[in-house]
Amino acid sequence: MIFAKTPAPPYWAVIFTNQQSDDTAGYAAMADTMEELAAQQPGFLGIESVRGDDGAGITVSYWQSEADMVAWKGVTAHVIAERFGKERWYKGYGTRVAQVTRDYAFGAARESE
Repeated sequence: MIFAKTPAPPYWAVIFTNQQSDDTAGYAAMADTMEELAAQQPGFLGIESVRGDDGAGITVSYWQSEADMVAWKGVTAHVIAERFGKERWYKGYGTRVAQVTRDYAFGAARESE
């Protein structure tokens, strides 16, 4: 995993936990496209993502402001990706939003800064 290089707090985090379905055709390409598109959005700070062999995954994207984060939610390509996720790629998912007020790092996480 590559750790995101985030600035000193405060900033925002969108925590997306999910369980993939058996139908993952097209998923990897869409995930890559979404990461590339997110990186072009105002206020995008970085992303961290992992997936287990059982299909459970967690992705955390970081944003400079709440407004930047909300704007990403409305980007048309992102809305389309969400629809495919609900229809095909996920058995279920949850999204949590948090403001980061403190952060700490050690070892590899600190070295990525």
